[in-house]
Amino acid sequence: MALSDIVKLTQKLITFNTINPPGNESDIALFVGKLLSGNGFSVEYPVFAENRLHLIAEKGLSKLAPPVVLSGHFDTVPLGAKKWELNPLAGDISGDKIYGRGSSDMKSGVAAMIHAAISSFENANPLGGVRLIFTAAEELGCQGAVQLAETYSNFGEARVIIIGEPTSNIPAIGHKGALYLNAFATGITAHSSMPELGENAIYKAARAIRKIEKFSFGVEMDSLLGFPTVNVGKMKGGMNINSVPDYAEFTIDIRSTGKVVHKEVIAKLNKDFGDDIKLETLVDLKPVRTDESDPIVQKVYAICQEEGVKGVSPKSLPYMTDGSVLQSLYNGAPTIILGPGQAEMAHQTDEFCYIQNINQAVNIYKKIILKTGEKNDGLSGKNN
Repeated sequence: MALSDIVKLTQKLITFNTINPPGNESDIALFVGKLLSGNGFSVEYPVFAENRLHLIAEKGLSKLAPPVVLSGHFDTVPLGAKKWELNPLAGDISGDKIYGRGSSDMKSGVAAMIHAAISSFENANPLGGVRLIFTAAEELGCQGAVQLAETYSNFGEARVIIIGEPTSNIPAIGHKGALYLNAFATGITAHSSMPELGENAIYKAARAIRKIEKFSFGVEMDSLLGFPTVNVGKMKGGMNINSVPDYAEFTIDIRSTGKVVHKEVIAKLNKDFGDDIKLETLVDLKPVRTDESDPIVQKVYAICQEEGVKGVSPKSLPYMTDGSVLQSLYNGAPTIILGPGQAEMAHQTDEFCYIQNINQAVNIYKKIILKTGEKNDGLSGKNN
């Protein structure tokens, strides 16, 4: 299969319905794999679940230097309740915008990575080559990347990891970690006219939530990531209006910095809650952080500036990415979040991405593949 132009490729990826749940990433993975294998890449399809595939593709790997790792995810979030003005699965174009679910988050980034990876071999063999890692099941807490790290063994090394999440092509060198918890309270049911005979689980949950509202991490500000945050995003409990509820639960969403130790936070919450609440860990992902003085970071900054990106400076993001898994997997390799989408359009009705940004991302990714392996960067077969 020949490489299509970048706009057509982005449109094609948008037409695959990969809304998670259920995800259904198999078809898009097989399409991308056919395109890559037709251009000389070796391709594997690790299984996440039924009709859900990851994709790992490689070309030009050698012992002279580690490859550039380009990573994205196939799944998207639901459409939401608000009616879309355009078909969310068509990739319609209006002016310099391409519309559709995933256009910013992050099928434009995936398309740009595919295009750059293939075209970087047109006139040369990039030192160290390229590895593409596209995951299923990212949107609900990077479940796919966690599963892939636990079940796939042939990751090799990485010179640099580029995560194509939406940043308007402004490189970010870190983001907060994530600790998602489910909290449970149990009680004793009784008739609501005789509440003294029961034990109200909702009251226990409510007392705990008030403590979270005033929760202090007791840490100083992280110079890159700022302060940690905590939020209760969902709660439920009870059966009917005239019963004392014997069960209640709520979620706790913690975004952590390098100053926060997740185990210590859980211990502190358990102490605050006492016997009223039991905690279950749903997601436990570390922050991403790369030193701005790293020579590859400086090279990527220079490449972005060459391509006309404004506002290039040490930057972090509030949301998490598969970089939390991959940076640990690759022994702390420089990890940069950089993609053509707009963060403010992620998960929005009538989501769009600027076509100019997609073209710009292709050029940036291609230069990263071709230039970060130059010998004057001091990259000789090891992570830096």
